[in-house]
Amino acid sequence: MLIKEIHIRNYRLLKDVKLSLNDRTTLIVGRNNSGKTSLTEIFRSFLSGTNPKVKFEDFNLSSLNNFRKAFAALTDGKPDEDIRNLLPKIELELLVDYKADVDGYGLLGDFILDLDEDIYKTRIIASFRLGDGKIKSFFEGLDGSSDVSFFKDLKGRIISYYEACVFAIDPTDETNKTRLDFVKFKRLLLTSFINAQRGLDDETHNEKDVLGKTLGNIFKSSSLANAPAEFKTKSDEINSVVEELQKKVDSDFQTKVGELLPTLTIFGYPGLQDPNLSATTELNVKSLLESNTRVHYKKGEYFSLPETYNGLGARNLIYILFQIYEFFRNYQSVEQEAKGHLIFIEEPEAHLHPQMQEVFIKQLNHIVTEFEKLFNSGTKWPVQFVVSTHSTHIANEADFDTIRYFMSKMENETTVKDLGKTFEPEEHKKDKEFIHKYLTLTKSDLYFADKAIMVEGTTERILLPEIIRKVDGSKSTELRRSYLSVVEIGGAYAHHFYKFLDFLELKTLVVTDLDCVKKEISAKSGKIVYSSCPFSEGTHSSNGGLSEWFDETGYSSLANLTVKTDTDKVKGFRRLTFEIPEEGLTACGRSFEDAFILANRELFGLENETDEKQAEKDAFEKAEKIGEKSKANFAIEYAIEKTNWKVPKYIEDGLLWLAANDIKKEASQKEISSDLS
Repeated sequence: MLIKEIHIRNYRLLKDVKLSLNDRTTLIVGRNNSGKTSLTEIFRSFLSGTNPKVKFEDFNLSSLNNFRKAFAALTDGKPDEDIRNLLPKIELELLVDYKADVDGYGLLGDFILDLDEDIYKTRIIASFRLGDGKIKSFFEGLDGSSDVSFFKDLKGRIISYYEACVFAIDPTDETNKTRLDFVKFKRLLLTSFINAQRGLDDETHNEKDVLGKTLGNIFKSSSLANAPAEFKTKSDEINSVVEELQKKVDSDFQTKVGELLPTLTIFGYPGLQDPNLSATTELNVKSLLESNTRVHYKKGEYFSLPETYNGLGARNLIYILFQIYEFFRNYQSVEQEAKGHLIFIEEPEAHLHPQMQEVFIKQLNHIVTEFEKLFNSGTKWPVQFVVSTHSTHIANEADFDTIRYFMSKMENETTVKDLGKTFEPEEHKKDKEFIHKYLTLTKSDLYFADKAIMVEGTTERILLPEIIRKVDGSKSTELRRSYLSVVEIGGAYAHHFYKFLDFLELKTLVVTDLDCVKKEISAKSGKIVYSSCPFSEGTHSSNGGLSEWFDETGYSSLANLTVKTDTDKVKGFRRLTFEIPEEGLTACGRSFEDAFILANRELFGLENETDEKQAEKDAFEKAEKIGEKSKANFAIEYAIEKTNWKVPKYIEDGLLWLAANDIKKEASQKEISSDLS
């Protein structure tokens, strides 16, 4: 059994989201507070522990106003059905593919309602909703005079009147559904969790053996009646050893312990003379393993080191592997074989160096294969991993098909996007391959950034922090407080990122060069050639990124580029910026270096030049000399040693756009606040 799709409604930040799961590993990425944890927690709320644990605080904030609407409908005498439809409910819906289980449905049988022999899917909905027949009692006596009193009373009633229930639904007919015992759902799908906080940080001093504690749980699962025979034999052998110890404890040990106890008669209180006290000591294998067993690392035949002597990274990785092994053994040992197993792993990158992070995500499939081969006689373990991460190394290493991008469009609502589906069409294949290779090489953090800047080359990248500092200082912007991702990409390649940036809905400034060239006939070959030149002598731009942006073919005409407005330079979440003249002047640079020179003429001996074309030509020549020497040295000099300079206008204009507030987002947030007030 495989979970193909998850649909969540009204749970925390997940107002109404769908996401598909890969057959083995799905990677969850996104900025902070984008709802990644909510995905894990809804499964924990419904399926972890003895009973479902969903509460009032788990409702999505924007759904709370519907309690008010339902209360008003009751007051107006509306039918119960209308009132129930208004009441919020939290739902976890799963689309399940059971084609691999056709030879034995087992627990799945109760969840299959359709009669079509060609369909191997079913839908399961776990719902936290008002119990049947409880509408009037739920609202009775509620104080609707103010939101404070209304929601305060409501919070307590949710616990009493709401309940968790589960339904199986015919995928071909939504009206064909049946309610099932929630226990059947818990048995059908095992869920396991490896939390982000794993208690490893302070172990060196506390001597609390985190790894050793998992042994107790492994022993417990191996002792169950349905555990694999070989595994159960080992647990029986451990029990036999402890039983022998118990015999010794029951005789010599307890006699000596009893001698430590006083007889009650010495206290002199009436009625305490008989019976006297005795001591009983019982050995519990699970407690022995959890509390008194330490995992050591062998360093030789006669020497070993405690767990706490290993580095945090190694311990974290071993802990995760121990946990996965424990979950596998638990799956093998449950009373009735579960048909699916979901394992949520939060932030596996903690304490792992970058290379190990990349290896970890690659090895998950291998771990499952090895467990199946070594411990399960080759029988499939129907496990799916859901890994949430903030690691650029893990995210960039993963295939696009595995990535689900969580983003918060509004304050209390999350959208989930499937990167694989976005780049599935054949026309995006080239961009997909380029971006994946680029991200793998550079470890870009675009998945997690608030805003991004794409620059042409080394000079802009080195000078960018100082440029941003200057703009923040002179224009009162706050770009330095944003999580900015800077991508160094040549103008000829920037267009490969456009689809990716649109997918991320990431506000991005693309800083590129005009790259002016002059179209002329070669005296030698008689063919058309394009040679580099100052802006005023140029006819075209050799920058392919500009042509792509404005949907042109070949070299773009400079005449067309110079009349582009700020509106023309914006496409969705992206803005393009290229060299323009400084305020009140006409000379224009063709690259960052000569634009920088023209913006700071006094630093380069051009302050007295009144002929704009000559100033442009001088700047062009100086820029070429910089290129012949070292652009990196030039950038470092003006980033560290000579910082009293002015930011070129085209970059300043672009950064002001990047720093501006998203008006649509602000408006949406005001609408939500208005609805809830």
